[in-house]
Amino acid sequence: MFRGLIERVQGLVSMLWREVMKFGTVGAAAFVVDSSIYFWLMSGHMAGSEVKAKIVAGVVATFFSWGANRYWTFRHRRQANIARELVMFLIMNAIGLGIAAACVWVTKYMLHLTDTTSLFIAGSVVGLILGTIFRFFAYRFWVFTAELDAEPEFAHDHELLHPNERDAVAADAPAPGPRA
Repeated sequence: MFRGLIERVQGLVSMLWREVMKFGTVGAAAFVVDSSIYFWLMSGHMAGSEVKAKIVAGVVATFFSWGANRYWTFRHRRQANIARELVMFLIMNAIGLGIAAACVWVTKYMLHLTDTTSLFIAGSVVGLILGTIFRFFAYRFWVFTAELDAEPEFAHDHELLHPNERDAVAADAPAPGPRA
């Protein structure tokens, strides 16, 4: 009983590991895109309009993230309906942003910590971590939901999750023998 459970957990971890690493890479790149555009706009065209600069940078980074996740991280799961996928992606990003904002709210109004460092840690560390965990599973299970295709890299993922089914199918197969 425990052996089967252990095999399933190992299969799930193995299958998710590829996506987690790619997702993390895309997230780091999106962070760099966001920060770079934000600083560039603040020191140039939008000097004095930091909020607008942050919104523009965030929108660009969000679309970068969608494209990178669609065509790299979850390329084997992308939907044929691009509009639905993009809308779901934007909704999940809004929820992720809400998670980060809620962390700031709890820190400021419930814990009564109002210093810049506490609020930064709440929103940009704790909120980022919780929002990222939410986004990964949201993207995987609600945004990029197409069935795994026949790419060799993902061909045996179902077997990783259900190792006993592979053995059961093999046991039910007719034994080779002379044909009548």
